[in-house]
Amino acid sequence: MQFHRLSRAVIAGALLLVTPLAFAQAYPTKTIKFVVPFPAGSATDVVGRVLAEAMGKDLGQAIVVDNKAGAQGTIGANEVKGAAADGYTFLVTTSTTQAAVMSLLKKVPYDPVKDFTPIGKIATTPFVLITNDKVPATNLKEFIAYAKANPGKVRFGQGSSGSWVSGSLFASMINADMQMIPYKGIPPAITDMLGGNIEVVFADLGNANAQIKGGKVKAFGVTSIKRSAALPDLPAITEQVPGYELVPWFALMAPANLPKDLSAKLTATLQKVLLNAEVKQKLNAGGFDIDSTDAAGLAKLIDNEIKRWGQLTKAAKIEAE
Repeated sequence: MQFHRLSRAVIAGALLLVTPLAFAQAYPTKTIKFVVPFPAGSATDVVGRVLAEAMGKDLGQAIVVDNKAGAQGTIGANEVKGAAADGYTFLVTTSTTQAAVMSLLKKVPYDPVKDFTPIGKIATTPFVLITNDKVPATNLKEFIAYAKANPGKVRFGQGSSGSWVSGSLFASMINADMQMIPYKGIPPAITDMLGGNIEVVFADLGNANAQIKGGKVKAFGVTSIKRSAALPDLPAITEQVPGYELVPWFALMAPANLPKDLSAKLTATLQKVLLNAEVKQKLNAGGFDIDSTDAAGLAKLIDNEIKRWGQLTKAAKIEAE
């Protein structure tokens, strides 16, 4: 009798040790969901769809993209916070949802550190200052003069914290009164700009470049410290406004308490696909520079970025809403 009890105990203990490994080896067994907290066509959406295709192929399972836009990305992020930590729901996040909102919003329905498991950083992209063709300026210097000479009349649309802080910081640093108009994403802000309802958008490079190639907008500068290889003739705004710089980033996260074996597997998969030539080409074509880190690197980045965006928000003279 004692032998049988001992045997059952040994077997049960062995199963506890084997089960996580067996689960990790079997994973995934069903469709995975990537929640994108911004609308279709946004920079985050582009990143999410490129990764969903590539990681889905590597994992041997379909990954669907679910756009949950609104409230500076907090609606989608909060949905992932409440999802099961089983490896089937992930957040394609940004510096907006994981850092900037802590300074821009009075209430955020999640803790950007405690409520998520970091998988890895993906890429960065600068913003581009674009205007409609009704703005009477032909270069950045002329646009700065125009904005300063027309207080309250130059309206810029923001569809993310990056575009919001980019515009507000720019206005603050050139000492101009520019009016901020909120949107659920950058694509609808561009649509309104082209329609003449606003004059300016600080748009991610991918969306801006599509409009520039179509000849529909004027482009005056990029928000990165150096000129972009994709738009080499366009100056960095800091060339006219010394010290100006803002470059958002993108990353992948899961709900808190994702099992360590799954976290490691997903981090490895992400790092692997970011080395793929086709993935690089697609992201580069969309205006992104691959800038990857592992889970530990992403966790450290978020801690630092929450502080940095607080400083940027203060410099931009933005009051939390």
